[in-house]
Amino acid sequence: MARLEGYSALVTGGGKGIGRAVVDRFVAEGARVGVLVRSQSDADTLLAEHGAFVAPIIGDVRNWEDNVKAVQTVVERFGKLDTLIPNAGVYDFSDPFESIDGADMAEKYRQLFDVNVLGYLLAARAGIDALRASEGSIVFTLSSSSFYPGGGGTLYVSSKHALVGTIKQLAFELAPEIRVNAVAPGGTRTGLGGLPGDDRALEEIEGFDAMVAKTVPLGFLSEPEDHAGLYVTLASRADSRFITSEIIRSDGGLEVRGGGRRRKGSK
Repeated sequence: MARLEGYSALVTGGGKGIGRAVVDRFVAEGARVGVLVRSQSDADTLLAEHGAFVAPIIGDVRNWEDNVKAVQTVVERFGKLDTLIPNAGVYDFSDPFESIDGADMAEKYRQLFDVNVLGYLLAARAGIDALRASEGSIVFTLSSSSFYPGGGGTLYVSSKHALVGTIKQLAFELAPEIRVNAVAPGGTRTGLGGLPGDDRALEEIEGFDAMVAKTVPLGFLSEPEDHAGLYVTLASRADSRFITSEIIRSDGGLEVRGGGRRRKGSK
């Protein structure tokens, strides 16, 4: 039997990247999945791939009503909500702190934190009643930048560090009915985008794959699918019903990156 047979989930930002990989894996494991996306094209692609196993909702994670609608859609379509995965995010492409004009700081802060932090808080708040009814779980998408500097600029790294505290506090407040955990991926080949007006995508940065491969002990740039199984484990009551406030790092071993990685084939 699939590990999530009979489960219903909601993934925000599930149209592309890690979020899409999680949707695909959850469906493969037997779950029905609501997906909050920004565009009709993402919704159409999900329906073409998964049909009645998914329920796309077009909206904005920064909007309270859209989060409420997403939760209601899952409950109405699939009968309950077992797992909530706040996942949508934006990146600052490691822009140096001093490159941000002081007059622009507040606006850039709001643009990034409204998606990376507020969007997670709104999703969690919208899902509490349904998750308490099912004794379900929340699995946040964090980042290696939740623990280490250098994987983004000051605003991005600050936002990801903030979510560590969010998970701990929510795990404390929502126990025992709701478990709250996270997955923290490291360098991943995704189309993660930037703030309004910034058309860059993470996977298009020249030399990004080589930089990550050189930095991490495991020696390669990960794909979104490399992280998806961890969300399944944290969502599964059979596999993790005694786990809350846990952050699983899926980052190629950044904690030991100073250890001198051997090359394949060497002894």
